[in-house]
Amino acid sequence: MNLLNYITWNVDPEIFSIGPLSVRWYGLLFALAFIFGQRILTKIYVAEGRTEGDVDVITLYMIIGTVIGARLGHTLFYSPEYYLSNPIEILKIWEGGLASHGATIGILFALWLFSRKQKFDYMWVLDRIVIVVALGGALIRLGNLMNSEIIGHQTTVPWAFLFERLGENPTVPRHPTQLYESLSVFFLFVLLYWLWKKYKSALPKGLLFGIFVTALFTFRFLVEFLKEDQVAKEATMTLNIGQILSIPLILIGLFILIKVWQNPKPALPGGRLEENSKA
Repeated sequence: MNLLNYITWNVDPEIFSIGPLSVRWYGLLFALAFIFGQRILTKIYVAEGRTEGDVDVITLYMIIGTVIGARLGHTLFYSPEYYLSNPIEILKIWEGGLASHGATIGILFALWLFSRKQKFDYMWVLDRIVIVVALGGALIRLGNLMNSEIIGHQTTVPWAFLFERLGENPTVPRHPTQLYESLSVFFLFVLLYWLWKKYKSALPKGLLFGIFVTALFTFRFLVEFLKEDQVAKEATMTLNIGQILSIPLILIGLFILIKVWQNPKPALPGGRLEENSKA
């Protein structure tokens, strides 16, 4: 292998520190996901007759649902034995360990609570929120790249990354799977936003959510074949944990898309509930 055919990656995860306070790329990109998401969601909501106040409330639900879901997902899906034996460790989010599948479940539950409390059409909310979730996912995967984590298998492709901070020798360039996921989710964001901007309330209810869930987790399932195992027990598994967790979400997305195709039904303007329906 020509050792010039790779990209040396040696970015410091820490941007700067002042005493015990440390600002890291992952934390910054995680925060930017919510900041940019709120701005885009405000534009969407105002264009469809809602208020900025609605966005402030849903953002709070999103932050809580994302953080709790992602943390519990990591602890229960990947290392339940350790965390159930040491439950106080679950609270140590600053030490790392967030799972996107857990975040998905947390977001879905938080938005169900939001829709019920604020009397929104749940699927209308999901169709709009996935636009900004896609952008957030792209930024968070960049954060993983800055941390030199969630790395891929060794490869000879010319765009391979040599993660110097992992202490590996220069003969093991790897697939930059974080970058693969970040770019794919960013393109998904562009597609979803374009569909909303072109059609807005004329979109069949559930279409954007169905596209998002199906596309995101299908790609996640496939890219897992290029990743190193996240935990030791995956070495003996035919499909890893990320792939197993992706399958039901892919099926849910396909089910919703089939229902949309069979009975396309636009939501009421502004996400209002159908008359006499319950949230």
